[in-house]
Amino acid sequence: MSTGSSNHEGTSQELSLLQTLRLKGRATPNALASATGIDESTVERLVEDAVAAERCTRSGQYVKVTPAGKERLAELTAAERASVDQARLENLYEEFDPYNNDLKVLITDWQMKDANTPNDHTDADYDSAIVSRLTTLHESFLPWLGRLAELNQRLAHYTARFDTALDQVRSGDHTFIARPIADSYHTVWFELHEELIGLLGRDRASEAAAGRAV
Repeated sequence: MSTGSSNHEGTSQELSLLQTLRLKGRATPNALASATGIDESTVERLVEDAVAAERCTRSGQYVKVTPAGKERLAELTAAERASVDQARLENLYEEFDPYNNDLKVLITDWQMKDANTPNDHTDADYDSAIVSRLTTLHESFLPWLGRLAELNQRLAHYTARFDTALDQVRSGDHTFIARPIADSYHTVWFELHEELIGLLGRDRASEAAAGRAV
């Protein structure tokens, strides 16, 4: 591997690490490895380097990004944004919108049976129908994820993250539909959406105002 390729990979991994910490608030190296697709030994090295550079702090097993780390993340994100074909990315984002709308409706239906009735998850048929809808959405979304990976290889691991979340759901652990403190399908979707917003140079407030936040 050339030095240039090695440097690019290292920068990409650093970006993924800092971005994941920004999105999650704090995480263990094991969780970082799972969320980024980077092997745990490399994550440990990246964390050590980031702590030494005062871009992260570590307390026990938990790692958090510092203000200096957020500044570094902004630099890396800007450089990545400049390297990505923005016209293709805009087209992908337009294609993402219907999937995003479908997921918003699905999550609402998972949480509420109607405007006044929370889903208490005692109706197995109702919940099963939503799991089936999620499976259908996932299968239709996979080609889009493939096109995103072609545009930005750093985001290719999202396919595996969605696969893992859906596998957990289909095995009976329905907390992996929308649980906020786990890598649930909704959590992974939120993090992917944040990646897209950052790559496009937008912000979540404007996206929420446009009705595109989940």
